[in-house]
Amino acid sequence: MSSPPDTETTTPAATGPLAGLVVLELAQIMAGPSCGALLADLGADVIKIEKVPGGDDTRRYAEPSINGESAAFMMMNRNKRSVAINLKTAGGQRVLKRLAAGADVLTENYRRGALDRLGLGYEALHALNPALIYCSISGYGRTGPAADKGGFDLIAQGVSGLMSITGEPGGAPVKVGSPVTDLNAGLLAALGIVSAYVHRLKTGQGQLVDTSLMEAGIHQAAWQAAIFFATGVSPGPGGSAHVMAAPYQAFQTADGWINIGGANQANWERIAKVVGAPGLITDPRFADNSGRMANRETLATLLSEQLRQRSTHDWLQALDAAGVPAGPINSIGQMAADPQTLARNMVVDLQHPVAGATRALGVPVKLSATPGNIRRPAPTFGQHTRQVLLAHGFSSAEISALAAEGAVQMDATTRFKQQSDE
Repeated sequence: MSSPPDTETTTPAATGPLAGLVVLELAQIMAGPSCGALLADLGADVIKIEKVPGGDDTRRYAEPSINGESAAFMMMNRNKRSVAINLKTAGGQRVLKRLAAGADVLTENYRRGALDRLGLGYEALHALNPALIYCSISGYGRTGPAADKGGFDLIAQGVSGLMSITGEPGGAPVKVGSPVTDLNAGLLAALGIVSAYVHRLKTGQGQLVDTSLMEAGIHQAAWQAAIFFATGVSPGPGGSAHVMAAPYQAFQTADGWINIGGANQANWERIAKVVGAPGLITDPRFADNSGRMANRETLATLLSEQLRQRSTHDWLQALDAAGVPAGPINSIGQMAADPQTLARNMVVDLQHPVAGATRALGVPVKLSATPGNIRRPAPTFGQHTRQVLLAHGFSSAEISALAAEGAVQMDATTRFKQQSDE
């Protein structure tokens, strides 16, 4: 199945390996949209199905915004087209079924049973289109005693154990600063979809892909789970320190902080020499990694005394010269300006039809033969309703009737002229 030609003449063509793959995104906020963004970056035509009224809830995250457009929404929804449908209406359900009949993938993050009650669940759409890959991203998965519960990143970080290992020892529970279960669920969903697509290329059959925020969090707890399975002891928070190697943590310098990774014996010996404490190498407390882990706090104190004598910049130069893995603790702004970030095209400039000049994060996977690209900014609400429906066989009169009954909505603020859709 292939996507219709892009009628926005200023939009570059999709170049990635998924070019031509049609994805219907019924998911909103973070996990599902991050999955869709990855697929779109790699070339898929991701048609974002937004609820009427209001659209994706992230559109109402008022701060920060650019000319009234949610910055959070724009980050998660670049490269997509927006179709606004009221799925609670018969007309909206008819539209969705026609789109699903010609789609390759559908993603959703509704509570279990919600789409089934509308006749739009996996079983109904699989019967309509047996090749459809239907991806459900939920709080806890589609099976088990918690399957009917809603889920949010904060809750999943707690349930999965992540908050028990984050923060400083003895402190209050701390969530990971990034919405890690949301984003990891998006990654797992994208991997599941691509895996199911490979299966479909072999057999012609679609299938159900099922992942959750809880499982995404558990997946992130691999090191600590290994310790528990081996010892029966649940690890607690260790700050920035590693659970299996030392010295491997953040250290204070004369003017800031620096991360140093002494994850093996050779790097540990290099560190001791660079900081001017070669005697630590022969100290029996620090002779091997087991000793360094047993005496980690003492070792950190001794190294900190040395590292506070010079600036972060000076230490980075010295550690880099010695081949020791080390790096600054950047702010987000410093990350965005880092020469390596820019060299890897991880910040891109976009022109949004309402917000104007904006920036987005780049494509994080580089492919030599079929590179992905960022072709368009996030859509305005319902920007492509008419365009997509026309491409799926609805006449202008049918679209007008659907709009009049409230089944679909089109964005009057878009700068793309209606006739260009035709």
